Amino acid sequence: MKHGKKNARRYIVAASIGALLSAGAATGAYAGTAGEPSAPAAPAYQPEMVKALATTLGVSEKAAVQRLDREARQQDRFAELREDRVSTLGAFFAEDGSLVVNAADAGAAKEVRAAGLKARVPERGESELDRIKAQLDAKALKSAPAGVSAWSVDLASDTVTVEVNGDSDAATRSFLKAAKSNGDAVRVVKGQEKLETQAVVPPGSRMTFNGYLCSVGYGAEDRYGRQVLVTAGHCIEDLPELAYNGTRFAKGTHTRFALGTRSVDMGIAAVDAGNSIGLDVTTYGRAGTVPVEGSKRAPSGAALCKSGQTTGWTCGKVGSYNVSVTYTDRNGGPDTVVTGLASSSVCTQGGDSGGAYISGDQAQGMTSGGPSNQRCNGQVNARGSSYFQPLDDALAYYGLTLNTK
Repeated sequence: MKHGKKNARRYIVAASIGALLSAGAATGAYAGTAGEPSAPAAPAYQPEMVKALATTLGVSEKAAVQRLDREARQQDRFAELREDRVSTLGAFFAEDGSLVVNAADAGAAKEVRAAGLKARVPERGESELDRIKAQLDAKALKSAPAGVSAWSVDLASDTVTVEVNGDSDAATRSFLKAAKSNGDAVRVVKGQEKLETQAVVPPGSRMTFNGYLCSVGYGAEDRYGRQVLVTAGHCIEDLPELAYNGTRFAKGTHTRFALGTRSVDMGIAAVDAGNSIGLDVTTYGRAGTVPVEGSKRAPSGAALCKSGQTTGWTCGKVGSYNVSVTYTDRNGGPDTVVTGLASSSVCTQGGDSGGAYISGDQAQGMTSGGPSNQRCNGQVNARGSSYFQPLDDALAYYGLTLNTK
């Protein structure tokens, strides 16, 4: 959709074309020649991620590394349980760093505990919560509830959590009535902010199109071997030509975002012959660049960092998946309901859209949006919140393979 004023467009991303927009672990040792001592092994985790996690938890950096190691081991065990077809209903990290697995029944819970993980048999579980949320999605897509910022499945509380920003239009009242009809399966949280896609038109743009700004995200290959850029859908809603340093390098080909309609915030652009998307993530001078090793989804509660134009390198934790939000438009356009997002405690601002999230060494997604008036303090672990489009969903939808080192 085109807007009357170029400086009013609210859609952006951030990072150079030579870097993927996420950051993570660099692992492994450097091999020396025979008879020569090996160089010290590279750090197991990106240093700024370790520092941010240590500050957030109020522990030493050594303890933060131990926690990341423990999270990785627990995720591997959970993956093995799923491969063995143990009946589970999702998992999440508790505050103490323990991975809690929702088991379908007592028998499954016993198998989970035998694997060394915590287990519980929830009252409702992921499938039932997904069903309730799907009903609320259908309700919202008929008439966007401006007073409801977001609604999501929260495995930790075993509820669908609805965040309310205070508006009381007819669509909001009707949505809340439908939500509350589910009793204690729905938890309503008041006092939240309105949300918007996070894009601005600042000077010194990294990726430009039609006078607007976004930033380069992830490189991937389609099933025919063609190179594409994976980004937030709202960054390329008009399928524009994309330029880096004033020179075209790609063109938008597909987006699932459209202002005022049912949307998913993912899109891709075809990369021109002779150009490529880098395999390393920029941390905006915080800790050099970091290679991306994969895109395995991190559970709720896992440590998470993102790279973005406005706020640079910021860190926090994964919130919930299967999140739906209502985005408001600063230009007076219609509200847009976006489904399929994930939430986080990572701080972002306008201009960060498309910025990449990573947990450990696994790319997680691209910035979609956040609170309209949120301001980060310039620190890696600035307090805040944001929503991102999970990368694995975008790769699966478009049939892509992520480019990795």
